[in-house]
Amino acid sequence: MPAYRYPTVPASEITPKELFLSRRQILGGAVALGATGLAGPALAAPLSAKPSAFKVDEKQTSLKDITTYNNFYEFGTDKGDPAAYAGSLTTRPWTVKVDGLVNKPGEFGIDDLLSSMPLEERVYRMRCVEAWSMVIPWIGFPLAELLNKVEPNGSAKYVAFETLQRPSEMPGQKGFLPVLDWPYVEGLRLDEAMHPLAILAVGLYGETLPNQNGAPIRLVVPWKYGFKGIKSIVRISLVDKQPPTSWNRQAANEYGFYANVNPEVDHPRWSQATERRIGESSFFGAGRHKTLPFNGYGDQVASLYSGMDLRVNY
Repeated sequence: MPAYRYPTVPASEITPKELFLSRRQILGGAVALGATGLAGPALAAPLSAKPSAFKVDEKQTSLKDITTYNNFYEFGTDKGDPAAYAGSLTTRPWTVKVDGLVNKPGEFGIDDLLSSMPLEERVYRMRCVEAWSMVIPWIGFPLAELLNKVEPNGSAKYVAFETLQRPSEMPGQKGFLPVLDWPYVEGLRLDEAMHPLAILAVGLYGETLPNQNGAPIRLVVPWKYGFKGIKSIVRISLVDKQPPTSWNRQAANEYGFYANVNPEVDHPRWSQATERRIGESSFFGAGRHKTLPFNGYGDQVASLYSGMDLRVNY
């Protein structure tokens, strides 16, 4: 087996161990990845999309940083693991099953979705629960477009999502000590899922979505912490009860179902008042950003939570 060589990441962008061992601290030990070898990243292809009014006028994070610094625990727990290992993931053929409390359940091939859905480029802020952030030019389509195709019935209250489980290509799923209870699962309330800001992303920076960023299709909900953005989706189910979510099952006191970005609600082990914009600042250096309520999307989404105690995220 070839020796694993981590991608080079500038020291200023490495999360300090004393603060951001974070989720790995609750795992109780190291993960045996069991990788059979390294594979290069999948080749990206140009993806045509219309510009959108949904964008922020902020410096976009570089493609290099977006594709080499991220969390995708199916490929390992370090930020460079997805870029190192995800090239082995087969993304064609690929179907997304949509079922549950709907009138027209179905299975949708990824290429059919690429050709039939109204693809847009949307520049969104992305805020990780670990207090780092990016600005990403996604290509995708409103999640509501797909849900409307299957016609949710009157009993549907929530939307449950499920990631691919394929240990032969996802080495983080087959270690001696499982990181999570696979497959990765997430969920939204139906009104959150139908909100115009919620998209299914299929590309970024004008090309098809790289494997390490959740190819071929992932969820993007920009007003929530990044762990809500489930990757490599294979199933979407409409249900009547709040569905389980992976990180909430792992540590309910730290990772809540709603997970709305809120600078006034600290994570139990660190502050959420500010964030480190990847590519712009060191951990303690100048250039840190103040975290915005709902990640800056409060005008659009705050009404979804009218009457709720927004201090309770965990």
